Amino acid sequence: MFLGDLGATVVKVERPGGGDESRGWAPPWSNGVSTYYQAINRNKRVAVCDLGSEAGRASALELCLRADVVVENFRAGTLDRMGLGSADLLGRKPDLVYCSISGFGPGAGKDMPGYDFLLQAMGGLMSVTGEADGEPLRVGVAIVDVLTGLHALVGILAALRHRDATGKGQHVEVNLLSSILSGLVNQASAYLNTGAVPVRMGNLHPSLAPYELVDAQDRPLALAIGNDVQFATFCAEVGIDEISADPRFRTNASRVENRQALIERITAALSSAPAAEWVVRLTRRGVPCGVVNRVDEAIGLATALGLAPAIEMEDSAGRRWRQVRNPISLSETPAEYHLPPTPIEQAVPLAELLSELGQA
Repeated sequence: MFLGDLGATVVKVERPGGGDESRGWAPPWSNGVSTYYQAINRNKRVAVCDLGSEAGRASALELCLRADVVVENFRAGTLDRMGLGSADLLGRKPDLVYCSISGFGPGAGKDMPGYDFLLQAMGGLMSVTGEADGEPLRVGVAIVDVLTGLHALVGILAALRHRDATGKGQHVEVNLLSSILSGLVNQASAYLNTGAVPVRMGNLHPSLAPYELVDAQDRPLALAIGNDVQFATFCAEVGIDEISADPRFRTNASRVENRQALIERITAALSSAPAAEWVVRLTRRGVPCGVVNRVDEAIGLATALGLAPAIEMEDSAGRRWRQVRNPISLSETPAEYHLPPTPIEQAVPLAELLSELGQA
């Protein structure tokens, strides 16, 4: 979708009948389409193709040989048996960028199915998400899928840059497990370098304090204090200036070590005013803080800040589709939104679409 936003002509091949499985991931529905499918399928021409048939494989091969980039997420070996694997296509089209996305890589995990929830569990993310005395929790969105898609995008763009310089394509491979391990950043680094296994800490940060939710007079306040200067400024604003010089709290490391005593002092100070008032006062002083917004409030915040987070698209039948704007701003080649998500009944046979593209 991001490649389509940034100017690529994208053809998404789905199976005849039901199409992409995410079309049925609902409710909620909008215009008869799953809002899940809507979220990730703008700017794509949709064609259906039966890869189980000789004609379908021939159409798919033609599409691949006409493409700059091929993206696939079949189990390892599936497309090889159809003559559509990376070796086959790169042999016939050496300047092709061929991107494979899998759950656990092409080796010993090649037959393991990859779903985001499964990878949040198996990849360690759930072990550090949730309250210390509670059960492991998944993140509220398919974050492993999102990270992997972005890694694929980076790999594809790097491969295209290489092709522009050398004329040579290549095989780009990403997998969900490697992506979430990369996404664990400091948590993975802590284990690799010390042997200490990270644990669930709720909203507490293992290396920063105060960097968590703290109760104000009416609701929690998110504090994200990242250095000692911010901490001293915070203390002065909330009326506990004296603790910024206390040896227990003077440095970040000492604050982490004495977190419980620190939070008791902060909570007592914040109880004198509502969270919204603290946000105004502390933000004015450059202290990172905020309230816990719902999704509608978060979109409202972005709108109020002039970020225009939502776009609206309309199809030929007059149906309107609202989506989140591409977050990448480019001064010369901004993202464009020209094709709303396609209902499955409007998908055309791949052979027909190839003929149309050949005339364009």
